[in-house]
This record gives sequence, C-alpha cells and structure tokens, in this order.
Amino acid sequence: MRPGSAPEHKTGMKAGFTVDLSPKEQVAMDLRFMRMAMALARRGLGRVAPNPSVGCVLVKTSGDRPVVVGRGWTQPGGRPHAETEAVARAGDKAHGATAYVTLEPCAHTGQTGPCAQALVEAGVSRAVVACTDDDPRVSGQGIAMLKDGGISVTEGVLEDEARDLNSGFFTRVREGRPEVLLKIASTLDGKIATHTGKSHWITGEMARERTHLMRAQADAIMVGSATAIVDDPQLTCRLPGLAGCSPIRVVADGRLRLPLTSKLVRSAGETAVIVLTREDADKDRARAFEEQGVELIFVPLAADNQMDMMEALKLLAERGITRVMVEGGARLAASLLRDNLIDRIEWFQAPKIIGDDGYSAVAGLGLDDIDLDAGFERLAVTALGEDVLTSLRVRHDI
Repeated sequence: MRPGSAPEHKTGMKAGFTVDLSPKEQVAMDLRFMRMAMALARRGLGRVAPNPSVGCVLVKTSGDRPVVVGRGWTQPGGRPHAETEAVARAGDKAHGATAYVTLEPCAHTGQTGPCAQALVEAGVSRAVVACTDDDPRVSGQGIAMLKDGGISVTEGVLEDEARDLNSGFFTRVREGRPEVLLKIASTLDGKIATHTGKSHWITGEMARERTHLMRAQADAIMVGSATAIVDDPQLTCRLPGLAGCSPIRVVADGRLRLPLTSKLVRSAGETAVIVLTREDADKDRARAFEEQGVELIFVPLAADNQMDMMEALKLLAERGITRVMVEGGARLAASLLRDNLIDRIEWFQAPKIIGDDGYSAVAGLGLDDIDLDAGFERLAVTALGEDVLTSLRVRHDI
C-alpha cells in the first residue's frame, strides 16, 4: 500500500467507535492515530534490539470525539511491549477502545504473554494494524488471535512507513543480518580529507548533530581499523539528553592493529566495544583486548583471504543487533558495497572542493561497467545549514 492510501478493511464482529463515520472519515481517523503510533515507535529505535520498535495508541469516543486513553511503545531492552504498556496506562478505559498498532501484535509467549491476547483480555473492540510481522513465531498468528477474540481488524494502514521504520528488524528476520547504513560526510567531489590526511569538520554543526541523532537510533556503529587508529574516535552520542543512547561500537580490525590505549578500548567498560577480527588473529594480542573488556568476534575468511563481511554481519545479528551504522573508512565502505551489503546511505556534502589528491569517501570498487554496482534510489534531500544531506535506499528492482 502506498503511504497515506486508504486501508483495506477486514472486519470482525465488533465496531471500534460508537459514532457513525463515513468511510472517508474513518480512513482519515485511522491515518491520524496510526501516525501518532508511528511517532511513539520511533522513540525505541536503537534501544530495543533484537525486538522491533512498536507504537500503540488506544482510542475511544467521548461524545462525538475520539480521545486517546492509552499510549505505549517498546521499552528499552525490548520489554515491555507497546501493547501491554498502552493497556496498562489505559486501565479499564481500554474496554471498547480501538488499538492502533504499528506492527502485528505478537502471538507467542516469551518473557511475557502474547500481546494479541492482552488486547483481547482488555476488551479492545477494534485493532488497526500497520503491517504483519515476518517473524515465523507471529506471521499472521497475532491477527488470527485478535479475530478469534472477537476483535475487528483493519490491516495495511501506513504499511510502507511501518516496514521502513523497522527495516532493520525485518532484514535480520529475512536475511539473518542487520540492516547496514553507510554514513558519509564529504566535500562536493566526494573527498573526506586533504592529501595530508586532515579532515577536521568538513561539515557544519547541524550535520554533526544529525549524525549524533543517527547514532542514537542505531544498535551499533562500525568503523574500519584505519579510521579508528587515525581519528581515535569515541563513536558515542553526545546530544544533550541522549548521552545514554550510545550504540555498541564495532571495529573491523583483521590484524588487531587498534592501540590498547585508544579511546575506544579505554572506554569499553562504559560503552560496549566489539572488534571483528580474523580467525587466525594473534591469540596473545586478542587476550590483551579481552582483558580490557573488549569483545572479540572471530570472522571466517572469504575467498580473497579477507574477513567475510556477510559472516561478520550474521555474527552481529546473532548478538541481537538489527541496525548497523558504518561511519568509515573508505576500504570498509568499498568492501560492503562490493558485497551488496549496504542497504541505505546518508551522504552529507559540504560546499567545498578538495581535489583529486584528497582522500576519497569510498575506495576503489574495481568496476568495469556502471551497471555492475548496486543502484540506490533517492528518498530525500535535506538542507542542513550550508550542507546537504541526501538519503538513499538500495533499489531492489534493478
């Protein structure tokens, strides 16, 4: 379904509202409250892995007006779920309400009971669900549980937006790896540093703030060993109020070249650090990292005798990571692009030119034909002061 289009109504036994609405009015109301649920769901991005980030809004009528009686979103760590949060906040007012949920309520028992059953037991009359859950433990069973409980169900309201919001979760379910976002900050000619290696503040303050927000919404942030050595970054989120939202820091370092005195290693006890390294890495060096609190993941080698990045990503997914943001360097970006492992690109460009002797954002790809590289579709172009952010997503129709 296209964003904002009329949903397909799949009706059960009960109606969600006590006032008569025309089909057009019902569609408008469903879109309004689903957008509210989407906004709630975004609060959990970067905090709820391996679970999806879900929003739920419970709505009842007071006279002839709809009133929100409960709101919920997936809590840090993935529990409690959005639906149980909303029901708990609504209390008895949940009876007869319409539930707007951004993802099909779960139907299996894990650390808590099924959310679909919680909505049934709360006496919800109608459920509006943005998209089904691809997790085989759910995958339509939550919808069936709602209908079996006498709840009228409408599916597909803002489905595209809902799938995009949890694209990392869906990628992990579908492909067994996290979604990978490549972030680049460069000049107009695609350079990230001068020929001397200087790169301090290519982009402006607004672009840097947006980068920190992107970090807060990622489960992990990854850099190559060269970037980690030369820049000695912290890779944390330093926006006011979001200091506690820093993601896991990941360094792709096949030879364990990262200094033990680096900021990343020294802060591993405060914010987790994972080093991806070769299976044949030096064991004494590996032990030294582990003694500093760094987790090592030993990655099998590909045919070119380099770390197999698909396997590396799958090993990250096994640790619950669904969204990886890659911030550098050029060789890591090229490796992921060659293997078609980049799902999104956020490219910040400053109105500057460095020239051919500068360092490129992406190392050589060895392409003989332009049709051989992964194609991306432009989603948005945003002005950030003097800089421009282009948001792209991989095309699946080429």
